[in-house]
Amino acid sequence: MATSTTPTTIGVGLISVGWMGRLHSRAYSALHHRYPELGIRPRLVIAADTLESGRREAEDVLGYETSTADFHEVLANPEVDVVSICAPNFLHAEAAIAAAKAGKAIWLEKPAGRSGTETASIADAVEAAGVASCIGFNYRHVPAVELAKQLIAEGHLGTITNVRGRFFGGFSADPSDPLAWRFVRSASGSGVLGDLMGHLVDLVHHVLGPIASVSGTTGTYITERPALPGRGEGLLPVENEDYANLLIRFRDDAVAAGALGMLEASRIAVGSSSEYAFEINGTKGAVRWNFARMNELEVSTTNDGPFVGYTTVFANSHFPEFARFQPSSGTGMGYDDLKVIEAAKFLQTFLDGTPRAANIHDGVASARVLDAVETSAANGQWVDLDIEPGTNSAVRGALAPVSA
Repeated sequence: MATSTTPTTIGVGLISVGWMGRLHSRAYSALHHRYPELGIRPRLVIAADTLESGRREAEDVLGYETSTADFHEVLANPEVDVVSICAPNFLHAEAAIAAAKAGKAIWLEKPAGRSGTETASIADAVEAAGVASCIGFNYRHVPAVELAKQLIAEGHLGTITNVRGRFFGGFSADPSDPLAWRFVRSASGSGVLGDLMGHLVDLVHHVLGPIASVSGTTGTYITERPALPGRGEGLLPVENEDYANLLIRFRDDAVAAGALGMLEASRIAVGSSSEYAFEINGTKGAVRWNFARMNELEVSTTNDGPFVGYTTVFANSHFPEFARFQPSSGTGMGYDDLKVIEAAKFLQTFLDGTPRAANIHDGVASARVLDAVETSAANGQWVDLDIEPGTNSAVRGALAPVSA
């Protein structure tokens, strides 16, 4: 990586000072500690939030120079070069399209849009404006995941035969939790599909290659929830799905061409906090990973001899990006670190135009798969897809770079 002797200052704007907005801000601030050779100095210029408490936090805690209640003021500020968009789903397209038209590079949380069509409208605006984009599919940056991608691309697992993936969260398992925006289709779009399955689909695209066709089912099991305080009385209908599963086939140019897979996601899985995992089998070996043990990769590369089965490998300096955060195995990285990696990739892309993290085309690819799942769930048929592979998608003949 090139070393810069004169720091490059990049003006940052933020839309929505919630949990993810705070995380983006901390990632920008940590950048010069973890990636000093890049010579990038993010300058936190202005943050927008409709709540006064959010605006105070932006200035007093996160370090933004000023704040506003109107996100359009962020986009109109000439000192802002890049914008983090961390608002609820129903604001993503409006804010992202306006940011692109204002000439600002965008770091947009997933799902980029509430549907494939809405996500494509963001992509059209980004392409027309010629600005850089990054979508918050941060799990692809886990060092163990990147190493698994590398092992597969280099042929250590042989021909990939099948994949199983799941993202089970129990954060909506309590039926007494009120009907927040995530349960309303006009605000959120789909339910667990956009919230969790989109991450899993992107990870499959990144590690194994583009999906060619899907057959899916969905279910809503907590069908009513109490109204939010001040939003009415009694129970209101839940408008999107709690659970989804899908069978997948890969495109002919995918690294996993010929393989089959099954993916599951649930937001009401009792006993699961964030069980995000995959297992990938090939003719010569297998790998599996679980977010609950983020800093471990289980690897099996033989069925011969006395030592048959998986070996647990703890992340160490040989894993992509790990040494930037910890000196040795046994001292693990955390979730926030993944956003620092993502911030580094995003800002480098802003400076030189070379895609490194997931961009809006990856967002469209994931959203098109989710749309196909809903179609399949409605008609009971397989749905064929014609999607662009996206940034760093695992296609044959190309091993995408895993470093920032």
